[in-house]
Amino acid sequence: MTDIIGVLSAYPWAFVVLAVVIGLLVGSFLNVVIFRTPPLLEHAWKQDYADFTETEFTETKPPGIALTRSHCPKCKKQLAAWHNIPVLSYLFLRGKCGFCQQKISFRYPFIEMLSAALVGFAAFSYGASLPFVTACLLIWFLIVITWIDIDTFLIPDQLSLSLLWLGLFFSLFEFSITPSQAIIGALIGYLSLWSVFHLFKILTGKEGMGYGDFKLLAAGGAWLGAELLIAVLFIASISGLVFALAQKIMNNYQNKIPFGPYLSIGILVSYFFGDQLINLLFPGL
Repeated sequence: MTDIIGVLSAYPWAFVVLAVVIGLLVGSFLNVVIFRTPPLLEHAWKQDYADFTETEFTETKPPGIALTRSHCPKCKKQLAAWHNIPVLSYLFLRGKCGFCQQKISFRYPFIEMLSAALVGFAAFSYGASLPFVTACLLIWFLIVITWIDIDTFLIPDQLSLSLLWLGLFFSLFEFSITPSQAIIGALIGYLSLWSVFHLFKILTGKEGMGYGDFKLLAAGGAWLGAELLIAVLFIASISGLVFALAQKIMNNYQNKIPFGPYLSIGILVSYFFGDQLINLLFPGL
C-alpha cells in the first residue's frame, strides 16, 4: 500500500485521473442511494408505527441500496451491466431506457460528473493523503443530502448525524481543525439555526426551516469549526437568494425551498477555500 501511495504521489496527474474515475463510479452509486433511501426510510417509519400501534403491516419492503440490481423506474426491467457505465451509457442510449425508450433524467449523469469533478479537485488539492479521503467522504455525503432534500424536503438523520460524527472523528488527526474546535463548531452550528428557527416562529407563527438543517449545519461546524460557519451561512443565503430570483424570473417560483442544498454548497466551498474566505470576509484579522 505504501508503494502504491508513493507512486501516486510521484505522478500527481495520474492520481487526479484515477480520482476522477473513482468519482464517476461512486457518483453512479450515489444515484442509487438518492433514489432508494427515501422509500426505505418511509417503509421503516411505517413499520415502526405499525409495531407501536400493534397493527398488521404487510407492505413489501422497497429494494435495498447495495445488493439489489438496478432497474428502469418506468418499465421495471433489470438493467444490463453496460447500461450502468457512468455517463457513457447515458450517451450511448441517447438519454433513453434501453428497453422502454422512456427518457432518462439528465440528473443521473450530472451527479456522476459532479462527483468526478469534485473528487478530481480534491485529488489535485490534497494528493494521495488522508485529507483527500476525508474530502471525498464530505463531498459524497453532501451530494446525497442535497438531492434527497430537493426531492423530499427532508434531510435524513442517518446522513446528517453520520456526517457530524465523521467530522468529530477526523478532527482527532488535527490536519484541519482540533477536536475542541470541532465540538464548539458543532454546538454553535446547531444552536445558531435553532435560535433563528424559534425567533422566526415567535414573530410569524410559522416554521421557516426544518430540524434537518440544524443538524446539517452542526455537521458543517464539526468539519470546519465555528469561525467558518459565518462563511457557510453567507454563501448559503446568497446562493439560495440567487436561485429563488432565478425561479421568479422563469415563473417557476415555489413557496417551499429546501435549504439543505445551499448549506451543502456553503460547507463544501468553505472546506476547500476556508482561509481565503476568512481573509475576504474579515480582512483585518
